[in-house]
Amino acid sequence: MSKPKVFIDGQEGTTGLQIHDRLAQRNDIELLTISSDKRKGLTERKAIMDAADLVFFCLPDAAAKEAAELADNGHTKIIDASTAHRTAPGWVYGFPELHGQRMAVAQASRVANPGCHATGFLAAAAPLVRMRVLPPDYPLTCFSLTGYSGGGKKMIAQYEEGEKGEELYSPRLYGTTLQHKHLPEMKVVAGLELPPIFCPVVDDYYKGMSTTVMLYNRYLKGQPTAEELRLILYAYYAGEKLVTVAPFNEAGDTLAANTFAGTDKLELTVSGNHDQTIITARFDNLGKGASGAAVQNMNLMLGLPETAGLQLS
Repeated sequence: MSKPKVFIDGQEGTTGLQIHDRLAQRNDIELLTISSDKRKGLTERKAIMDAADLVFFCLPDAAAKEAAELADNGHTKIIDASTAHRTAPGWVYGFPELHGQRMAVAQASRVANPGCHATGFLAAAAPLVRMRVLPPDYPLTCFSLTGYSGGGKKMIAQYEEGEKGEELYSPRLYGTTLQHKHLPEMKVVAGLELPPIFCPVVDDYYKGMSTTVMLYNRYLKGQPTAEELRLILYAYYAGEKLVTVAPFNEAGDTLAANTFAGTDKLELTVSGNHDQTIITARFDNLGKGASGAAVQNMNLMLGLPETAGLQLS
């Protein structure tokens, strides 16, 4: 049997390079390439897309929409790493660990790869909404700390240039208009009536993310304690290899955002008490938050072992 042919449209960006690094060492797929002088030509790109079994879009939103039309040939499968199709009709949201999504991804021809902040938020909130523990009209708040690689090549250069501004040595809030591009998928995929009040923070380290959701337990069904919420999430993700739930953070230990940098897994930590709870998802913004998730989705769509080519520790 011939190997599946895979093409990365937009390989030069941060996400595309990370996907390429994960795929280049594998012998169970054939990675198609295009010369740099032809990578923006429509004729050349369409020809290679038509030859591929699966294409990754690692492009800006507008370019991803154009590429989706270019690749609409009836047989090439697509994984879009941009924001363009995450809530679009006909596209499957690529978070396999949410119940029902694994089979949907495996059977899909069009998959939208989740956003990094959205991944952490949904890992915590979506199961609780789906199990009717968290009311869909709950006014959620969320903050998310990320390394600067999440901003792509321009931000990486900004942080790594020789004489950077003093403000780049400290955490910086952004998205303060409360209109972050991940909000639509956070609301829709979680099944919420309102988007969360969400504030991301970027800091002076390369990669790693911690996304935290905060809850008043009295407004949840059954008024569970923080420790009981941890047991609910632990049962939900039982058996998963890439999303796990840590023991209850009874001692209130500090949580470093870069703990899982270099891996493709995500770990939830539940902290708090009888009255209040925080749920923190820690993962690599370039791993489970982007390229690792894209490769996981590819594996499912091509019928390959789900964790092939991924770093689990």
